Amino acid sequence: MHFLLGGLIGAVLVYALYWRAQQAASRLEEEKQGLMEERQIVLDYMHTMVDAVGERLPREELFQRIVHAAILSTGALSACIFEKGADNMMRGAAVEGLFPPHRPIPDTQRMKMGTRAKFIEQVLKSESFPVGEGVVGRVAATGQGALVVRAADDARIVKHDDPALTVRSVIAAPIMVRRRLIGVLCVCNASDGLPFTDTDYSLVAALAEQAGLAVHNADFLNLQVDKQRLDLDLALASDVQRMLLPKAMPQVAGLDIDARYLAAQKVSGDLYDVFELGSGRLGVAVADVSGKGMSASLLMAICRTTLRQIAPLYASPARVLVELNRSLAGDMREGMYITMTYAVIDAVQNQVTIARAGHELSLFSRRDPATGAFVSEYVGSEGMPLGLVGTDLFGEAIEDKQRQFGQGSTLVLYTDGLTEAPNAEDQEFGGARLADALRAAHSGSARAINDGILQAVEKFTGTAGLRDDYTLLTVKRV
Repeated sequence: MHFLLGGLIGAVLVYALYWRAQQAASRLEEEKQGLMEERQIVLDYMHTMVDAVGERLPREELFQRIVHAAILSTGALSACIFEKGADNMMRGAAVEGLFPPHRPIPDTQRMKMGTRAKFIEQVLKSESFPVGEGVVGRVAATGQGALVVRAADDARIVKHDDPALTVRSVIAAPIMVRRRLIGVLCVCNASDGLPFTDTDYSLVAALAEQAGLAVHNADFLNLQVDKQRLDLDLALASDVQRMLLPKAMPQVAGLDIDARYLAAQKVSGDLYDVFELGSGRLGVAVADVSGKGMSASLLMAICRTTLRQIAPLYASPARVLVELNRSLAGDMREGMYITMTYAVIDAVQNQVTIARAGHELSLFSRRDPATGAFVSEYVGSEGMPLGLVGTDLFGEAIEDKQRQFGQGSTLVLYTDGLTEAPNAEDQEFGGARLADALRAAHSGSARAINDGILQAVEKFTGTAGLRDDYTLLTVKRV
């Protein structure tokens, strides 16, 4: 009898152990199946995000795609992304479903729009609240997600009068990009009516992480596209500028000409031109256009073309600049202007006439008849930049200055990048050093003079390098 009873107890124990093992195996299989389903959901979500990034959607549309995918992945009834602004305030950026607003809805705002869903969306996108306020604000402040299983017991959850906006359970997870908070992904109320679980929370956290990667990749892709466009714009602008510069200097008896042009970056704001006017006369111009890029290059092209059309019509450089200012008035955008020095050199009459439109003073050197020594001076003349004022005021300000241009006389035109070139102590090269460099090299050719000036600048600046473009144009009477 005892033997039979012992055997029965042993059988029961064996069966109990077997049943527990089966239950454990079943739970493991369920957990494994759950993990596989969660993994597949995340993979599908990642593919959705990759497609969204590939379509180069605007951020608002990308956020909308994220909340839609979050609802499909979690079975939530509604979802919303709250974006963090530069002012440290949270705002609804994308919403799907009847997502409860963060704050109570004032009576004056209730149902102003045609449908409840559109009204709720409008409320979410118009309201703002500081980081730290409520569940979403706390997630934004800490960077840690939150699972609220029973929202009715949580004082942070707003209790709306509308039953459709009742919050039963909610999950909020931070959307991060390299430890920088972009926003918070929030899902509300499971469609099966049950509270969200830890498994649901881990899924939403994974989706928010993938959303952060999608935002980062989208921003990076847009940055690359913008950079490519900028590079193309700079390349086109650089090509336009190269086309504007004289390919060869005109040959005028008795005049030796040399020009140097150096850009600190791909695109310069400088322009120079040299052209024959007939009867032994030569027109020379150096200009500096405000701004950079394609718009500045196009303005340069218009300026150069118009100058060449107007210059042969008038003997006075000042009159040429007045007409140039009048002609450019319709092409100048607000805030843009051009400084220019324009001179006419008459190799027959041995004269140079200079007009200045807000540009650097021209440097002129000549042989003193009394002593035979070379002396230099900055030719002072009035004038305002092209494009800043109307024709009447511009005409009143500008004037011609005339000098004898006998053998050995030299005219140096330049842009401010030359005189403002800094050394290691941030001192500028300046006009006095430029005049010294001209005096030291005055006996040489125009090319040798420019070589001497640039060597003096290079010696002064050392390793400081270029801070701005500079142009140097020298004409010598031989």
